[in-house]
Amino acid sequence: MAEFTAKDVQALRNATGAGMMDAKRALTEADGDTQGAMKWLRERGLGKAAERAGRETQEGAVAVSYDKVANAIALVQLRSETDFGAKSPDFVNLVNELAALVASDGEDAVQQRKAAIEDLNIVIKENVQLGEVVRFEAAQGNLLDSYLHVQNDRGVNGVIVELAGGNQQLAHDVAVHIAFGKPKYLRREDVPAEEVEAERTTLEAETRRDGKPEAQVPKIVDGKLGGWFKRVPGGVLLEQPFAKDDSKTVAQTLGDARIVRYAQVVIGG
Repeated sequence: MAEFTAKDVQALRNATGAGMMDAKRALTEADGDTQGAMKWLRERGLGKAAERAGRETQEGAVAVSYDKVANAIALVQLRSETDFGAKSPDFVNLVNELAALVASDGEDAVQQRKAAIEDLNIVIKENVQLGEVVRFEAAQGNLLDSYLHVQNDRGVNGVIVELAGGNQQLAHDVAVHIAFGKPKYLRREDVPAEEVEAERTTLEAETRRDGKPEAQVPKIVDGKLGGWFKRVPGGVLLEQPFAKDDSKTVAQTLGDARIVRYAQVVIGG
């Protein structure tokens, strides 16, 4: 019977990019001989993960999970090369498992499934990488909610949000709005000052070229800048027209409630 150690298995995996189970089997078949195991893997096309490591991973899937005991919510992204690989049952099941694990045990818990992620490279024959991992644990009295847009059997647009005040329906409506509004910033104060100043300078030049009186330039620019905050790449969440009632902004819809934080992952976005 072949004798080898965990270090032998890891060394073979590092050298070939093979999954853990495949590396163990290869060493078993080769009676513990590393070169023989590498040949066994090559013959079966199981040593290709390392070659795939540099390939782009623009596709993938997103999952969200809420853990009642921890009162925490998680958003996890698993990246792949193609949508075909991302919608496979093994891929979807793993990203869902990762989200549940993070919700219950914390962001570092994904390391417990590192081998499973590596093995998935072999199963779907693509470069599979862990993407964004976010976890919110609600402060006392705050609400958590989420939205997940599913396409072709996999999550492609996931949102989690923490709300202070309001109610669960409002928290969910905000999550849905974020999913489709895709805001980059929560409030205008979050937009980098240099970006704001650059836009102000541009708007001032445009306004003067339009021949507006100099005394009116500051007021006109302020008005244009307000519109820019709504449509800067991604936009400012609180200033966007609310998805369910665009006669109000998100800030007006919230009333006394407050968005503490939010996170969004969009596949391909």
